[in-house]
Amino acid sequence: MTPLTPVRPEPGRVTPDIDYVLPLRWHDDAGLDELTGYLRGLARHARIVVVDGSPSPLFERHARLWHGIAEHVRPDDDLTAANGKVAGVLTGMRRARGERVIIADDDVRYEADALARVHALLDHADLVRPQNHFHPLPWHARWDSARTLLNRCLGADYPGTFGVRRSMFDKMGGYDGDVLFENLELIRTVRAHGGREVRPLDLYVRRLPPGARRFWSQRVRQAYDDLAQPTRMAVFLAVLPCVGAALWRRRPELVAAGAVVTVGLAEIGRRRSGGRRVFPATTSLFAPVWVLERATCSWAALAARVLLGGVPYAGRRLRVAAHSTRHLRRRALTPEPRSR
Repeated sequence: MTPLTPVRPEPGRVTPDIDYVLPLRWHDDAGLDELTGYLRGLARHARIVVVDGSPSPLFERHARLWHGIAEHVRPDDDLTAANGKVAGVLTGMRRARGERVIIADDDVRYEADALARVHALLDHADLVRPQNHFHPLPWHARWDSARTLLNRCLGADYPGTFGVRRSMFDKMGGYDGDVLFENLELIRTVRAHGGREVRPLDLYVRRLPPGARRFWSQRVRQAYDDLAQPTRMAVFLAVLPCVGAALWRRRPELVAAGAVVTVGLAEIGRRRSGGRRVFPATTSLFAPVWVLERATCSWAALAARVLLGGVPYAGRRLRVAAHSTRHLRRRALTPEPRSR
């Protein structure tokens, strides 16, 4: 793969016909130098819009560093989305100039060939769903990669980046920002409006792993996302009772068999579409650990929904993980006014 060269774009250079929307909200600048280098290289391949909800001192520092590299703006004041990332995406999409747009979290790192492939796929698709992979791979990134492999085995993963056609986004009127699982909300909204989604499992885009503290802080919140997928949630809620019943009946071999099956499913996901070149074998071995973690956190997520009315997120409490496709189709037929 061709790496992005961290070179400042030449004055007056015309960038390719693709926009790159990056919403972020930082409380410290620990990764600022690395992100700035990435944006410098990226600016040779795309027009960049950074929608920055960081506090003023950080915002001003970012503005100085990214001048000439990206259009750097705050989220628009008229957007009231509870999920700040969605407000950032909506703001960035307002400023996109081309038909093809990439939306990416601040930890996503595209290379030139992946950008070009998303650009090409958007010729015939309304939404492109790449495959993220962590690099580097500390222990907690291997743990979380097991989730990715199981998703790949059973369908496709939910990445931190999408390619989207701006005309489809405008037709939709954006998407609901008062949900927790905003990626699923975007996917389902595109489907509800008749858009075509493609999921190239071999379109690998690197993602920086979170720190261990952030990893732990995301466990219940990510389990809460499964409330938008009731069948999946029911499976995870059943895991602990089944394990408990097997152990109470002194049948540990059933638990061991379940662990082996889980590893096997993850390995199928790892081998799909050349995944072995970005997912080492150890990631499959973490699958039983991840399933037990998700099973435990699913009960905590359910309790948060029933007892607390939602899960805390960025100083607010969000109740809805994501709306069903049926709900979104009804909304598409009788659209409500919504800020875009």
